[in-house]
Amino acid sequence: MSDQPRRPRKHAKPYRRPKKDPVRILAFEALRAVDERDAYANLVLPPLLRRAREAGGFDARDAALATELVYGTLRRQGTYDAIVAACVDRPLREVDPPVLDVLSLGAHQLLGTRIPTHAAVSASVELARVVLGDGRAKFVNAVLRKIAQDDLDGWLERVAPPYDEDPEDHLAVVHSHPRWVVSALWDSLGGGRAGIEELLRADNERPEVTLVARPGRATTTELLEEEAALPGRWSPYAVRLTEGGEPGAVTAVAEGRAGVQDEGSQLVALALAGAPVEGRDRMWLDGCAGPGGKAALLGALAAGRGAVLLASEKQPHRAGLVARALAGNPGPCQVVAADGTRPPWRPGSFDRVLVDVPCTGLGALRRRPEARWRRRPEDLEGFAPLQRGLLRSALESVRVGGVVGYATCSPHLAETRAVVADLLKQFPDTDLIDARPLLPGVPDLGEGPDIQLWPHLHGTDAMYLALIRRTG
Repeated sequence: MSDQPRRPRKHAKPYRRPKKDPVRILAFEALRAVDERDAYANLVLPPLLRRAREAGGFDARDAALATELVYGTLRRQGTYDAIVAACVDRPLREVDPPVLDVLSLGAHQLLGTRIPTHAAVSASVELARVVLGDGRAKFVNAVLRKIAQDDLDGWLERVAPPYDEDPEDHLAVVHSHPRWVVSALWDSLGGGRAGIEELLRADNERPEVTLVARPGRATTTELLEEEAALPGRWSPYAVRLTEGGEPGAVTAVAEGRAGVQDEGSQLVALALAGAPVEGRDRMWLDGCAGPGGKAALLGALAAGRGAVLLASEKQPHRAGLVARALAGNPGPCQVVAADGTRPPWRPGSFDRVLVDVPCTGLGALRRRPEARWRRRPEDLEGFAPLQRGLLRSALESVRVGGVVGYATCSPHLAETRAVVADLLKQFPDTDLIDARPLLPGVPDLGEGPDIQLWPHLHGTDAMYLALIRRTG
């Protein structure tokens, strides 16, 4: 045996369990649901937050951070994908989706929040250890450290093509919209760089929560007593909740006397209700009533004039939501589950008809940011027959001298003016009504006679409305 003293053995570094951060784990679960199940964040997030609060140790600040991480990541997904792609040595399609979700969450903390760099990286790596394992956490760590070397503006200069070379691609990367959506919105605006950039920025801002005081059931005075409440901009029934306002905690909302409804949606109902009709004004129809926001406002307005509202919705479960929204309406109303393209009522039965048709939803990207990544140009072709069929049925359902409102939460010309123009050709005994005077005080409504609302101009969803009168 050697008399040489043995060198002390190097001990392996003891394994440290990853720290479980409930806020970031919840945000990751929400993103996975959006990706895997085609769910919408506004439907997935509330039950996750409720469960976290019930489990304890999850307060209002935690809920606010989780909400920002989810919505901020979804809004800027296109931008973050471009940045992550510049930091990995393989195509993004070869990166596992759960890994990409963790990287996107980390990128948003680094580039879109005030979270310190070290905290953003370490928290994201700990999340990766919990949900992905230690091996892939090392990959996440390496990529996020590359991203942390520059700020958002610096990265955009590197990954976005120059505006002069490809304006649409530049705007798509900088403002995180698919290129085809940028092109469609630009066409709807009519050109001009300032307008399109303002619109794309508005799509990436968190929208206010807007309430509607349903006439005869609640008043704006009552709603404005809430601590976080401000008057609406345009609708006399609107009240806005500032950041932190919780609509479910408002008594009138809990009782169904008020509801959550974008001000653009309220304006559509008000314009239809205010349009002049010739002769009687007793029967109103909401031909695409689900989930019931416009129907509840129209029902209350109809009741104030002694008129009756019929609310029709094809899907039975959505018809149930409409019935719930109309419960307690101050006047008579009825809800039916019926296909609006093959209605059970006789032609010419109604004095006023609203059809807020299914569409791509490009006007509500502030509220459903994931929709921009889910929609495809070919979706327009899928909606086109239904939109035309519903407007055709509405024009057949209204009597001579009555008015039809065609509305959609999309500014895409293929879903707005193209549909109206086609049906006016098929119904020569119709006239377009100038809808602009029916929204007094609302600026920037264009040349008419139809109306296009915009997030960057009006603070509303991009609702479209054309009012059509049957003349013979």
